[in-house]
Amino acid sequence: MREAALLGLCPRCGARTLFDGIVRFAPRCRACGLDFSQFNVGDGPAAFLILIVGSLVVGLAAWLEVAVSPPWWVHVILWLPLSIALTLAGLRLAKGALIRNEYRHSAGEAGRREP
Repeated sequence: MREAALLGLCPRCGARTLFDGIVRFAPRCRACGLDFSQFNVGDGPAAFLILIVGSLVVGLAAWLEVAVSPPWWVHVILWLPLSIALTLAGLRLAKGALIRNEYRHSAGEAGRREP
């Protein structure tokens, strides 16, 4: 499952076609034609990542400040790129895992009827 999410594999055929950008889904699989727009992962991954990455970065920044007391620009150079990298990597992983699970469990939005 982690490999599928990390590599952006289609949940149906396993081709590397899930993402069209760093974290943006492709409209459909180029190999098997699965429509990715039918899946809705919502803002759940982003909300959890804000809390997780934010807590990690603030904790590390506070520790560094107390331990070494570097100038402010050291914090900017360290924590801004780390925050961006962790957020993008985490979003890709979380969104890929959620889409795979939605497909595997035939999940859909509540109240929506399939024809």
